[in-house]
Formats: sequence, structure tokens, C-alpha cells
Amino acid sequence: MKKIQHYVQGQWTEGKEEGVPVLDAVTGEAFSKVAIEGLDVPEILNYGRTKGGEVLRKMTFQERGNMLKKLAFYLNKRKEAFYELSYRTGATRVDSWIDIEGGFGNLFANASLRKLFPNQPYHVEGDAIDLSRGGRFMAHHIMVPKKGVAVHINAFNFPVWGMLEKCAVNWMAGVPAVVLPAPSSSYLAEAVAREIIASGILPEGALQIINGTVKNILDTVESQDVVTFTGSAQTGRLLKAHPRLIQESVPFTMEADSLNASILGEDAVPGTPEFDLFIKEVRKEMTVKAGQKCTAIRRIIVPEKLVEDVQVALGKELDKITIGDPRLKEVRMGSLVSQQQVQAVRNSINDLAKEAQIVYGNLDKIETIGADAKKGAFISPILLRADHPFKNTIIHEREAFGPVSTIMPYKNLDEAITLAQMGKGSLVSSIATYDDKIAKDYVVNAASHHGRILVINREMAKESTGHGSPLPSLVHGGPGRAGGGEEMGGVRGIKHYLQRTAIQGSPTTITEITGIYQQNAKYKEAEQHPFKYHWEDIQPGMSMKTHKRTITDTDIINFANVTWDHFYAHTDITSLDGSIFEKRTAHGYFIISAAAGLFVYPNKGPVSANYGLEECRFLRPLYHNDTIYVRLTCKQKVDRDVVSTEHPSGIVKWFAEIFDADDELVALATVLTMVQKKQETFVEMTDEKINECLSNLKPETQALWGTMTPQHMVEHLEYTYRIASGEIQDFEISTPEKILEKVHATLYNYDKMPREYDFPLAEKSKIKNTKHDNLEVAKTKMLEARQDYLNFFKENPEAVLKNTVFGDMNRYEWYLLERKHLNHHFEQFGLI
Repeated sequence: MKKIQHYVQGQWTEGKEEGVPVLDAVTGEAFSKVAIEGLDVPEILNYGRTKGGEVLRKMTFQERGNMLKKLAFYLNKRKEAFYELSYRTGATRVDSWIDIEGGFGNLFANASLRKLFPNQPYHVEGDAIDLSRGGRFMAHHIMVPKKGVAVHINAFNFPVWGMLEKCAVNWMAGVPAVVLPAPSSSYLAEAVAREIIASGILPEGALQIINGTVKNILDTVESQDVVTFTGSAQTGRLLKAHPRLIQESVPFTMEADSLNASILGEDAVPGTPEFDLFIKEVRKEMTVKAGQKCTAIRRIIVPEKLVEDVQVALGKELDKITIGDPRLKEVRMGSLVSQQQVQAVRNSINDLAKEAQIVYGNLDKIETIGADAKKGAFISPILLRADHPFKNTIIHEREAFGPVSTIMPYKNLDEAITLAQMGKGSLVSSIATYDDKIAKDYVVNAASHHGRILVINREMAKESTGHGSPLPSLVHGGPGRAGGGEEMGGVRGIKHYLQRTAIQGSPTTITEITGIYQQNAKYKEAEQHPFKYHWEDIQPGMSMKTHKRTITDTDIINFANVTWDHFYAHTDITSLDGSIFEKRTAHGYFIISAAAGLFVYPNKGPVSANYGLEECRFLRPLYHNDTIYVRLTCKQKVDRDVVSTEHPSGIVKWFAEIFDADDELVALATVLTMVQKKQETFVEMTDEKINECLSNLKPETQALWGTMTPQHMVEHLEYTYRIASGEIQDFEISTPEKILEKVHATLYNYDKMPREYDFPLAEKSKIKNTKHDNLEVAKTKMLEARQDYLNFFKENPEAVLKNTVFGDMNRYEWYLLERKHLNHHFEQFGLI
């Protein structure tokens, strides 16, 4: 029988001993084994710290984010194979979607966070702090990747999501991971890890996976490592108390199973949308993943007068749940992960039944579709009812980790809050109410005991992700029994793997360290106007001083008339008594506009647009006849993604200091501009360059890829030029409408055309039998076709012609396509 393998120290390997069988949760068949004997755990951890960590730490946040995005796309294309394996865990297609594609979604979500970090390997947190009156001694905080490894000890219920929701965060921070999936479902984690390793997208050592229980994994962790655990609260407490964690002060995050509660508001009576939503939410949380979710609803807290209504309505919903082989479309709930888990759930239910009554389901009888209930790990949904929840407290202490939940009554909202808190901390709570006062009272008073609270009502229902769905942008964790930790949470989660360090020094020094210009730092005088530089060539501290401008009375009056801003200080000088103004005062926004007039470069260049203002301060009034000038300094550069019809660009934040004639600072602002990046990918296709390339193309020239001969290629170019001149337009745009805009936008990027790609008109434009006598004739005809294209747009500069891939294109876009297309084929034949 095949053993589940581990990927450690750069290779796939397996344990030396016989191993423990892993069973199919649906059929009970033993199909693989888990064995860990012979693994050198200390060296595995050290390999991650060095091999993977050294590369990840040098990457910028932008590079890490793009790496995650690329990996997410790669895995998403291979998802169907993972679904087939996931069925063995007892998961239905819907259950598996949460695990598999939810895991990939974590990669996408964390990849997008790169926009919130600087384009450098470390983060600069918060605002600068002035430590002196003279402004020459200051402090800031930076956050650098820890020089350790993230050790993730995961639960069985989400082998893919559990791995990727953690790894996405530590990879984004620049820290490698060693993942330890639970043995009973580790075969699915192994399959995903195989694809990740095979992709080559991550640097070697960024991911290692040990598929089995390694009891000594914490014995050699170090202070720079981070340990996370998902599983039972009991096991988590044992790990948290490990002497090595205490000795080395290793950060430990625990996300434990908790007795999550959902409350039915007193206003949500039968017949209201909120009542129906509540019932469906509880049913979903009981049966999705067969209730094997750390966020599932375990306690159903309802007004005492509605207990019967809830019990009846929930019973009807549970009657709709069919159980059996999760591969079958008609099956709504699969099995638990193993027979051992079934027994554990049965034991918990028996304990709960000592103080609560089973009102739905049967432990001894279960009907299944397409599966043998005795061989598989099946169990019926079980609904209990506890009429005395303040007296019978086992319902707040014992969790059955399966399709099990307990109804309990409350007299008023204060009682509901108390009952929710009796779980001693949970990952999530929810309340169904259309009364926002009830919602506020519950949230504010219950929040101390819950990591997340969802308010359910008719307005959000269609878009809600539900009670049991942790989201990458939100904190996942909870106090007390839930473990006291936090996972994910957007930027917050990434910071868990970064070391925060306070840095002190002069503004100039702090500028160099942070990559963000600090006020009072030395200026770096620009050799030319800063707006003449491309994004790559602009550096923080690059600065220019403008000429001066005197503000006139006429300027102020005209600005008031243009903007309709007739505030008395600008237009009624008879009303200045008792105000802070001495005479006619310039509008603050006129000062900013006048400053822009002083520092903006008028000619077309790399600066493509004004992107807005981040801050603006007016330190004292400016009056008519006052003179100002501006000191414009690059404060910070922020990378950005471009998906529309614009060239690659980044954002430059400019620190604009406005001074008066006495060099006193009177106003300041942070101005954002969109600045184009350099185009260094493609050679410009001038007449001279095209002729040079064609002259070097010989009949015997071999292509570096593809099957074209030189003459085939030239005649292909001739064909596309005839499309560009309007001579050939008898075709339909083949790109689907829903993605046409996105595809069209790729004309503007600096990415090369893919090799070995058959575009939609390939059969028409592919020259099977050359039509010209020889290559030289073909070259002449191609150049004639190109001239026709140039002449067409010279005579029709506003014309728009269609292209089968990119849709309707104007003259500039045809130029962009020509540059890409010729570079592609000239490179194909080694001409450039």
C-alpha cells in the first residue's frame, strides 16, 4: 500500500516504518499509510530557515504578492484532481469547494495586500514621531521578516484551506513554512503540496510538509520561529505549555474548536425574513462538512416563547438533508472523517444528553444513499434541546465536533448575552434581527467573548458569506476556549510574522532606512524637473524648489467667483473683526492650486495623471500681496497594478511644502501623481530597425520556437498588416465579450506575447503554402502592406479598426500591437 510522502529538505521522501493505515471515510477502505520514522526534524526546520527564508526575506512585498497570485492561478487550473481526493474525506462537492477553492482564495486575497505595503522587503508602520523640538531627532517603526520558520500544526477538517490560509500569510511576510496536516486527511494536503512544489513558483524551502503526527516538532523551535495550531482546545493547551516555547519565547497562535452561539432576536418571529434566515443558517452550519467546522453553530439561543417554533422549523429543514456518498448530486451531507471521529462525537452526544433532550436524529439508525452506513463514518444530524441552560452547564462546556447543535431559551437580551458568554470564548457568534438597537446591544456587550460577530438580516442576506465563513481580510480567532489567538486579518495577520522595531535617528537617516522622506531631512536636488523622470528613476528625497508667485486681490476674487466659495474672509473684509483674519484672505484651495501651478511641469512626460491628495494643512492665513514658493520633494513610491487601458505605472507621493517670502512654512500637502514606468521590454520598430531585421533574415534562418520558416513568418506579418490597413475586416471578434475589455487592456502592458500560441485567426493567417516566389518578394510585399497601414491612419487618424483578439482599436493601439507583434516574431528568428 502506498505511503503518503513528505516534502522536506528539497525532496519527496517517506517514513521508514510500516506506517498507520489511512481509511476512505465513505467506504472504510484502507488506501494509504502514514509513516514518519527517520525524519530529521531539527534539520528540516533549519533548512526552512536558511534555504527558503533567505530568498523570501530578500523579496519585496510586491514580488511576494505576485508570487502568491501566480500560484493561485496555477492551482486553480488543477482543482478537479483535488476534488476527487476530497470525496475520500467524506466531503461533498460544496464542502470541498469551501476547502479547496476557499484555500486558493486565501492566496488571491493575501496577494492583493501587496498594495498596502511598500515596494521593499520590510514594512514601515504608522507615522513618524518627532522626538525633539528642533525636528532633528525622530523615530519610526519598521517591521522586518522574522528569520525563522512558521510551523503550522493543522486539523483534519480543512486540509487545503487550513494549510493555505496560514501559508499565504507567512509567505507574504517573507517567512517559510513547515506544515503538519492531520494524518486522516493528509493525502489531500500532500496532493496540493505536490502541485505547489512542481510549479516552481515558490523558492525552494518556502514550503515543507510532514504528513503525520510529529510529537517532537516543538523540541527544537527557536525564538525567531512562529508556531500555529488548529484543533481541540485540550491539545492546544498542552502544546502552548511546551517548555521550549516558553524558554525561547516563541510566538504561538491557537485556533481551537469553540461552542459558537447563534442568537435569534426577539423581533425575529415566525413569518419574518430574519426567522427564516436564522433557521437556514443553523441548518447549514450543522450539516456543511458534516458539522466538522470550528466555526459551526453549537448553541442555538432563542426567545423562550419561540423554542417550539424553532425546533419544528429546524426539524423540517433537517428532513431535507440526504446522507451518503458525497460524490452523488442528491447527497447533501457526507460522512465524518473517520470511524474514530464518529465514536468521539457519539460519546460527546451521550454526555450532552444527560442534561439535554435529543429532539431530532437517531444515533442508532441512519439512512444513506449510495454508501454502506456501517462501513463509512456516517452519523445523523442530532438536535438537542436544553430547557434549563443556566442550570445544566455541560452544553456550554462539551463540544460534539459533528452535525450536532443544542437549542436553549432566553427571557431577555441580557440573558442571551450571558448564555453566549458561558461558552468561555468562541471564534464566532451571530444574531438574527432586523432591529439595529438589539443588534448594537448584543454586539457591544458580547464582543468581549467572541472573535467575530455576524448580524443577520434581510438587507445583507443575499451577499452574506455566512456565520461559519472566516474571511482572509478579517481576524479569525477568539478569546478563552477559542485559543486566544488571531489568524488572517489582512495586514494584521502578516504582521504576526514580522518583528516590529523602533528606529531612532536624524530625519535624513530615517528617510534612507524607511524609503519614505521625513520632514526636515536633507533634500536631493533633482538634476531636471522631477516630473521628467519615469517611476523607476524617482527616489525619496528627490526635490526641487520653484520660482515665486505673489497672490493678488484679483486672484482671490476670481477664485471665489469661479468656485462659488464666498466665505466672508475671502469676500467681505468688513466682517473680519473678532476673527483670526487680518485682511482679505486667500482660499486654502487656491493656495494648493497656485502651488500646483508652480511645481507642475507643463509638457507631456511620464507623469500621466493627478491621483489625489493624502493630506493638506494650512498653518497660517495668506493674504493678498503675500508671496509664496514651493519645495516639492518625493516622499514615497507605491507600486500599483494596472488592468485598464493605461501603461504600467506607479504612484509617487510628493511632499509639497509651501513657504512665504520669509521662508516660513505656511502650508503643506501630500500630492499623488501617477507616473509611467519605463518601457524596456520592446525594441522600437522604426523603419530603420525593421529594414535591418529583414535584411538579416535569410531563407536558412532557423526559428527558436514554432514551425514557421522565414518566408511563412514574413507573409504572416503581411497578412496582419492588411488587417491593420482595413483591407481585411471580414471576420468576427472572437474574444468573448465578458473578457474583451481585459484582453484589450493587455495592449498597454509591457509583457511579451506568449510563444507557441495559436490566436483565433491562426488558420487564416497561418501560411501553409507560401504565396510569393521567394523570401525577398515576401519582404517587399510585407513592407508595402505596412506602408498601406501607415498611410491609412495618416489619412484617417480617428479611424477605429477591429482586431479578432483585441476588438476595436485606434491608431495608437495598432502601433502598440505592431511593436509587440514584430518584437515577438523578430525575436523568434533571433533578429533582435
